[in-house]
This record gives sequence, C-alpha cells and structure tokens, in this order.
Amino acid sequence: MWAYFLKRMFLIIPTLIGITLVSFLIMQMVPGGPVEQALQRMKMAAQTEGGPGFGSGALQTAVTSAELENIKKYYGFDQPVLTRYFRWLKNLLRLDLGTSYTYEKPVSTVIAGRIPVSLTFGLTGLFLTYLVCIPLGIKKALKHGETYDHWTSILVFLGYSIPAFALGVLLIVFLAGGSFLALFPTSGFVSDYFEDLTFLGKVLDILHHMFLPLVCYTIGGFATLTLLMKNSLMEELNKDYIRTALAKGLTYRQAVFRHGLRNGLIPIVTNIGMIIGVILSGSFLIETIFTIDGMGLLGYQSIVNRDYPVALGLLVISSLLMLVGRIISDFCLVLVDPRIRFR
Repeated sequence: MWAYFLKRMFLIIPTLIGITLVSFLIMQMVPGGPVEQALQRMKMAAQTEGGPGFGSGALQTAVTSAELENIKKYYGFDQPVLTRYFRWLKNLLRLDLGTSYTYEKPVSTVIAGRIPVSLTFGLTGLFLTYLVCIPLGIKKALKHGETYDHWTSILVFLGYSIPAFALGVLLIVFLAGGSFLALFPTSGFVSDYFEDLTFLGKVLDILHHMFLPLVCYTIGGFATLTLLMKNSLMEELNKDYIRTALAKGLTYRQAVFRHGLRNGLIPIVTNIGMIIGVILSGSFLIETIFTIDGMGLLGYQSIVNRDYPVALGLLVISSLLMLVGRIISDFCLVLVDPRIRFR
C-alpha cells in the first residue's frame, strides 16, 4: 500500500509540469499581454502630452526598435516561449514564483496576503455545509418517502438550481446596499472603522460581512452532499448486516447509528481531500461580486490584467492542492474502510 502512495506522490511532478506547460503556452498566446499594455500606456501618455492629434503614427516614431526590445526584455519576452517556460520552472524549483507585473511585488507576498481571507471563508463554509448536510441526509434517509423527505428535497434542489453568482446578485439587490432592507454590506471583508472596534465588535463585524458570501459559497454543495449522505446510508440500511443486528435484539436506531452510519459516512469522509483545493482557491465570481480580497478575486484580476506570474503562481498552488487532495482522499478511504487495499 505504501508503495502505491509513494508512486502517486512521484506522479505529482510530471502531472504538475504538464499542467503548467499547457497553461503557460496558452497564456502566451492570449492578446493584450504586458508588452501590449506597456505600449498602450505609452500611447495614452503621448496623446496626453501631444494633444488629440498625436496618434498611433507618432507613437510608432517615438518608440524605437531598441526601446521596444527593452520593454520585451524587461518582461522576459525577448526569448522563445519554451525558454521562458523552463526559466520560470527553474525559478519555481527554488520556490521563486516571480514578481507581479501589477503590484511589483514578489508573487508569494501577493498571494500570502490573500490566503487568510479565502481560508476563513473556505473553512467556515466547509464546516457549515457538513454540519447541516450530514444530519439532514441522515434524517432524509430515515424518513425516505415521507412528507419531510419530499419538502426538504424541493428546498435542496431549489438551492442547487440557482447559480451562486446569480444568488449573490439577488442578495445584494434585496438585502444589502441601497435596497429597502439594507441589512448587510455590499462588499468587503471588514468595515472602514474596523480598527476602532472592540474584539467582540470586530468578530461581529466580520460575521456581518461574511453572511451573504457564505450563503453563496455553501448553497451549491448542499444538494450534492445531502443526497450523497442520504443515498449512501439508505444503501447500507438495506444490507444483511443491518438485518442481522436487528435480529440480535438491537433497536432500529441502534443498528443505524452503531453500524450503518459508519459505513454510510465513507463517501463523505473520502471527499474531504478533494475539498482542500477549494478551501484555498476561493471563488472567482463570488469574491468578485462581493469585492472580497481573496484568492478568487486575485485570480480573476490577474487574468484580466494579464499578470502572468500571479496567474501561474495561483495555478501551481491550486493544482498542487488538488493533486495532494486526491491522495489524501485515497488515504482516508483506507482509514475508514479496512477492506480497501491499494496495490
């Protein structure tokens, strides 16, 4: 078994190289890169100094071939694309993700500043989702076919059918900002006067700002996790060992919670490893809608601004977390189900 996990760990390296290589090549082919943006800024500056009649023709005269080469060299675009990739990969092996074009800071510093926010939302959303969905799925399994099961299924699928970003817009319109209720803030993670609050006031202020985004974070996973718990437990309740436990004198509740529940939780437990990447990566759309300075908003801004070092840095982190998460899922499967043996 340990040989299997070691093999999986070593396979992370070629997989990560393949992911980054394809992504790097795609990014280089996207128009509007840093060189084009630098030329556009020079054009705007030239038009401002020279007046409306100072157009692109004058810019071509102002920007010589030598200056254009200096711009390309500054951003590293004076070399072939594969040369640039292997140079970036060499720096990555030294844990150097490069320097952000937008923030002019090390990429690791830029990303590190956004991790606490995304981690807070990710862990809180994960805790609330499991806290609600596991008991709900268990009760739905025990009351399968009853009125409670039907009504909760309607509510769960209603929440699942609404895209998280669309729900975010609706919540802002009706519950935040300029709405007639205005119960919650429209954006940000803390208020402008956050530093002047007491400790309890700071906690309440963060919770006040987190409420609407958290609803959007968790709404999509409710249906999947609830039905996974319900169906897994129902499958266990129909097996022979449950009937044997009942025949030996256990009550139905004892048979369910002593024997059936542990096996029913196997798909839930093994799914935890896959969520590691989601916890840190954040959500592009939700963080953009609520203007939350997390990893998701940073990723969106880096793509829009063609900040390749930041985009690639986020890609490396999220890909590595997803690959490690798959291995953790397999390991959790072995822990909760001794019958499983990987070879």
